Amino acid sequence: MPVLAQQPALVGDPAEAHKKIAMCEGCHGIPGYRTAYPEVYHVPKLGGQGEAYIANALHAYKAGQRKHPSMRGIAASLSDKDIADLAAYYARGHK
Repeated sequence: MPVLAQQPALVGDPAEAHKKIAMCEGCHGIPGYRTAYPEVYHVPKLGGQGEAYIANALHAYKAGQRKHPSMRGIAASLSDKDIADLAAYYARGHK
C-alpha cells in the first residue's frame, strides 16, 4: 500500500493580506454590522480570532459546507495561499 505524502500546511503571510482585505472589511470592518441577506445576521469581528479557525471557516465556505451565500462567493474566489494570508493577518488582531 503506497504511503501518501502529506503536503506541508501553507504558512500565511500577514503582510500579504493587505492586498486582499478590502473584500473582508466591507462587512467585518464595521463594528456591530448586520447583514440583511439572506436573513438578518450579525457579522462577527475577525481580528483576534484563531488562525486555524479563520482558515477552516473559509475552506468550509469554499467547499459549500457553510451556507452563507456572500461568504461562499468570496471564499470561492480565494486561493489556499489567500486564505492562509488572511487567517494570519486577522489572527494577529488586525481589525
